[in-house]
Amino acid sequence: MADKIADAMQTMVRNLEEKTGKKLDEWTAIAKKSGFAKHGEIVKFLKAEHGLGHGYANMVAHAMATPNVMKTTETAADDLLEAQYAGAKAGLKPTYDKILKAVQAFGKDIEVSPKKTYTSLRRSKQFALVQPTTATRMDVGINLKGEKPAGRLEASGSFNSMVTHRVRIEDIKQVDAELIGWLKKAYTSA
Repeated sequence: MADKIADAMQTMVRNLEEKTGKKLDEWTAIAKKSGFAKHGEIVKFLKAEHGLGHGYANMVAHAMATPNVMKTTETAADDLLEAQYAGAKAGLKPTYDKILKAVQAFGKDIEVSPKKTYTSLRRSKQFALVQPTTATRMDVGINLKGEKPAGRLEASGSFNSMVTHRVRIEDIKQVDAELIGWLKKAYTSA
């Protein structure tokens, strides 16, 4: 849902520039120069003095109050991913990269969507997620309905309700043919 909202906002930002000839940051500068501080006053000013529709005026007022709210989806995703692998968890980033490289080889229809604590891997729906859980362990959640847990392939339990199974990774060598096979099977059924 958050991704759809972010995509819609980016579309509005592009449309604002197409319709008015001014970028969002130019509109926020105009709003700042107005001297108005309250959201409603800014919206009213932009509508009355510049002919913006309510939706665009509202978006400009929000962007003025919270400059980072309108970051591009790509930049925001990069920031989320960077935060996941910051500090003590930085050593897990090569493992994430190896998993991602293997998964992206499945097809061009894969959507990689970082969240606050994990990264969702989707096709038409989420088929897996990758989460740096501790400083030394990564959990890979996989949707494999009907597959019985066995060995490394555990039931997800309380790990994450968005997946059916979990594989704990404590060494980059555990990103092996077995794990990639489970991910491929989940991808194929998504």
